[in-house]
Amino acid sequence: MEKTSIILLAISLFVVITFLYWRLTRAYAEKEFGKNMWKQWGTRTFYWQGALYFSGGLTVALIFVLKSASVLTF
Repeated sequence: MEKTSIILLAISLFVVITFLYWRLTRAYAEKEFGKNMWKQWGTRTFYWQGALYFSGGLTVALIFVLKSASVLTF
């Protein structure tokens, strides 16, 4: 595969994983912190920081799994 297609694959995986994480955990996080705390920037900043770390780690892990399974060649 070309470098550009691998980069596009990684970006699309990252966006999809982040979206799924947001859809699955948004209601729980809002309920856990409460409506008033959820409206503050600090609370949502920590939520999104965790979401991006999780998505980035899972994306890197999936890329390495695909590489070790010889689906990706680079």
